Amino acid sequence: MSNLPSNEYVELRDEKFYYIPGTRIGLDVIVHAMRRGKSPEQIFHAFPSTGSLERVEGAITFILKHPEAVEQYLADLDVLWAKFQEEHPIPQHLLDRLRQTEEELARKSA
Repeated sequence: MSNLPSNEYVELRDEKFYYIPGTRIGLDVIVHAMRRGKSPEQIFHAFPSTGSLERVEGAITFILKHPEAVEQYLADLDVLWAKFQEEHPIPQHLLDRLRQTEEELARKSA
């Protein structure tokens, strides 16, 4: 896995996963929200368990300070996810249902 440092806004767990401290919110969640164009305020609103807007902004600053390492971390997560999917395939009917729900939510939020 990537060798990112930790700080008060991002912590390493199990020597390979980065989270917002004291939450179940992974660093990748914040990265993907940013890539979808969400502002720090919108991210905090979507994930209030981050604790504060300051903590979201701190995580974003962390991401922006370590772009190459964050990209490698995300690539590492993709490899782990692909391996998990291979070992535990999701039945097609559940994938279809998930895609349908995502489309419905996208239409409602547009």
